[in-house]
Formats: sequence, structure tokens, C-alpha cells
Amino acid sequence: MNIRRRLIPAAAATAVTAAALGTLSACSPGSSAAGGDTDRFDVVASFYPVAFLAEQIGGDHVDVTSLTQPGQEPHDLEISAKQTAQLEEADAALYLKGLQPTVDEAIGQSDVRTKIDAATLTSLDHDAGAGGHDDEHGHDEPGHDGHGHDHSHDGRDPHVWLDPVKYAEVAEGVGKAFQKADPGHAADYKKNTEALVGKLNDLDAVFEAGLEHRKTDVFVTTHAAFGHLAARYGLTEEAINGLSPEAEPSAARVKQLTETAKADGVTTVFYETLTSDRAAKTVARDAGLRTDVLDPLEGITDKSRGDDYFQVMESNLQALQSALGAK
Repeated sequence: MNIRRRLIPAAAATAVTAAALGTLSACSPGSSAAGGDTDRFDVVASFYPVAFLAEQIGGDHVDVTSLTQPGQEPHDLEISAKQTAQLEEADAALYLKGLQPTVDEAIGQSDVRTKIDAATLTSLDHDAGAGGHDDEHGHDEPGHDGHGHDHSHDGRDPHVWLDPVKYAEVAEGVGKAFQKADPGHAADYKKNTEALVGKLNDLDAVFEAGLEHRKTDVFVTTHAAFGHLAARYGLTEEAINGLSPEAEPSAARVKQLTETAKADGVTTVFYETLTSDRAAKTVARDAGLRTDVLDPLEGITDKSRGDDYFQVMESNLQALQSALGAK
């Protein structure tokens, strides 16, 4: 379903940023173990973005366990016997099919009563946002990341949580699933879902206004995770494709990115907190660019620029504004 977007005039961007982002932050998902022996609704979530939704929507009624630990690269997750047992005892499993193959297999084979696949709750295609467009340069390869993994879902990009509008769609679907699975607390789940969707709509408006006046549309990343965000706000992601975190980019790719940087006014090569910055620094050095962090929010650690989804997205917006020359 489509979430109605509440846009604000560009002139109000500064005020909106201060007012909206200042109130967006919320507690991170808890780390209590799902066991099925509590009077709360036990949810096993595959990794941070869906665990955050479960915690925000469920509130005091849920017990959320994330299969991916803080600082762990989610694509590399191998399910343990203990985690398999947790799945069997849980009331619900929340995951994003196509991102973590071992999780998909474990949940598929489990007897957990409620299985919620976030990939079915929104489109995995890059839908252009208001005034935006899909990447028409053909450089971005959604689903193929800098780890050398193809973690696409039927060839599409699973990183939907980086687009606040799509993330809101997922939140609505999760909320409805919780209401159905735990009807005794349905009213609270509905109320919490509406509040979360409102915050995500506010975040979308802040990004829209904050990126409206920019000098370039192009940004360079080591991990092709930001296609949904780029499409939403009319940006173009140039990813250093087909590389493991430790691999050196080819001379041809460095030359291509250097030419792109000069043609499109690129200033920055972005890397992320959970992987090496080596490839980014190599490209930046050869192209005369600087480096900075653009966080794909696959996990929160002490290195993250914020304590939860909203705080890190605020930091991402500030990094993009700096890199794109946005005022």
C-alpha cells in the first residue's frame, strides 16, 4: 500500500530538521531471549531494521530477539543450534527474504506459527520518489554488494529500510501481522504502528527538503545498498561493484570513477561501519576525493553515528548534504 507523503516547503527545511529529527529517536531493540515461556509476544527478528520495527510496534507487549548480533555483518550470518531452538519457541519470526539465506532456510523449516517476510510488504524495485528518478546511468547493480555476495531477492534490491516511505509500508504490514497474531493487544499495535509511520513520513519530508537544493546528484559508495534511497530523492548511486571489503578496485574502475567524479562534481567516497574502508580510500586517493561514512543501517554498534534508526538516518542525511553540496 502507498503511504501518503507529507511534503514541506524547502524554506522550512532547517526548522523541520530541528523539530522533526529532534523527536524521532527511540529505544533500540532489546536483546532479551525469545523463549515462549513469558506472557509477552515472543518475536525472533533476523537483523536490526526488522528488529527495530518489532520493538517499536510491539512496545511492552513483545520480547524481541535479533539473530544478528551488533557489529555482525548480516549477510554472513550462520544460524546456530541455539538460535534454531529460539525460532521453534517463538510466537513470530520477522525477516527479509533474500538478504540472509541461512535465515530464510531456518525460518522456512521451522514450525513458528507466524512468519512475516518484510520483502512481501513493499516493492523491492527502485520506485522513483516525488521529483526523483531511477538511476538511468546503468552503473548501479542492485543486489550485488561490496562483499562479493549477491543478496538480491529475485534480482531486486532488499535494502528497503533506507527509503523511509518503503520502510513505513513495511511497518504497516508488520503492525497488521502483530494485530492478527496477538489480537489481545491489537489496539496498542495499531496505535504504535500509526505513530511510527508518522515519524517515518516526517523523516521522508526532512530528507526531501534537506536534499532539494544540491550541486550534484551523484554519490559513490563501496556497497550498493542505497538504490532505494537514491531513487526516492532523485540521486544516482555509483557503487564500487563486485569487491570484497579487502579487495583493491581495478585500475579500470578507479579510472571510471575518477572520470565520473570530475564530470558530476563528486566530492566523497562513502564507506560503512561494518566493513573495511580500504576500497573507499583507494578510490578516494586516486581520484582526489575525501571519504566519509554512509551507514546502511544493517546493525548498530558503538561506531554508529547514532543509537537507533532515526539518529543514524539523520547522520546519513548530513553526510549526503555535505557530499552533494546541499544547502
